[in-house]
Amino acid sequence: MRNLSEVNLGKEELVILGIETSCDETAAAVVRNGREVLSNVIYSQIDLHTLYGGVVPEIASRKHIEKINQVIEQALHEAGKTLEQIDAIAVTYGPGLVGALLVGVSAAKAISYATKLPLIGVHHIEGHISANYIEQEELKPPFICLVVSGGHSHLVLVKDYGSYEIIGRTRDDAAGEAYDKVARAIGLGYPGGPKIDKIAKEGNPEAIHFPRAKVENSSFDFSFSGLKSSVLNYLNGMQMKNEPICVPDVAASFQKAVVDVLVEHSMAAVLQYGINRFAIAGGVASNSAIRSALREACLCNHVEFFHPSPIYCTDNAAMIAVAGYYDYQNGIRSGLDLNAVANLKLGER
Repeated sequence: MRNLSEVNLGKEELVILGIETSCDETAAAVVRNGREVLSNVIYSQIDLHTLYGGVVPEIASRKHIEKINQVIEQALHEAGKTLEQIDAIAVTYGPGLVGALLVGVSAAKAISYATKLPLIGVHHIEGHISANYIEQEELKPPFICLVVSGGHSHLVLVKDYGSYEIIGRTRDDAAGEAYDKVARAIGLGYPGGPKIDKIAKEGNPEAIHFPRAKVENSSFDFSFSGLKSSVLNYLNGMQMKNEPICVPDVAASFQKAVVDVLVEHSMAAVLQYGINRFAIAGGVASNSAIRSALREACLCNHVEFFHPSPIYCTDNAAMIAVAGYYDYQNGIRSGLDLNAVANLKLGER
């Protein structure tokens, strides 16, 4: 991997078309020079999947096929660009739902083949981390990033643009997955994160004590399965005793348990690695309680705190284009044999 300071592209403007279809958002974006978003189009399927209480992979894939060309065309139109004015195409190729990923990868490869534009396969988590660069020009590696979403809970040491070391990960349920399951159990429905965050404001976070799990011999890893089970056991116990359940208190107490673990592990990582910059990313990073607690913890530890706007926390293609820009600068190119990898590990290619 080449140092970015040594790269001379011979061009003042580098425009990347990003494509993202890893789950249930069909997204395309155009980004200039890795920081300036010219367009960011997202077609969300959330209303469709709410009917089923969660994402149905086959339905998601079919909807991506239906919408992908429209979304790409709209992104180019809003950016005022044609494909002739694009320098490279970045696309999420993993991790995610394999059928959904294949739609985006196939579209990107088709455009690359037809236009001879360079193709760059981007890791989805790398995209989430890179979302922090969009609005915060002062943020530069190295820094610690907490990635929290429906499928991922990672603590990542960002050594340089495109260079990562996972120092903590979930051993079972991701934080967002626990939110969705608990929300379903207390009757809030899907998606769980925003709904628990909202109703928790009405509850007492100290009303019920739920466990804060620690993973033996791994101080930075996460485990939320036990917390989820504890909430379910509490609910079953209350129902068996015919006692009333205060949903806001359950939501607030559950959320407090998640927040405590995320903050404790994050600050331990910052202090151990001696890095005074910390960022969050992923869909759960838009949670108000998590943001507030991490901001306060960073302030107390004299650490700079960075976070994307909510629109860049959800799955979007602007973050993929940003990650693709730095991968392009590092000389990374993908061939037309690029394939979707559902369980792709960060750092693998």
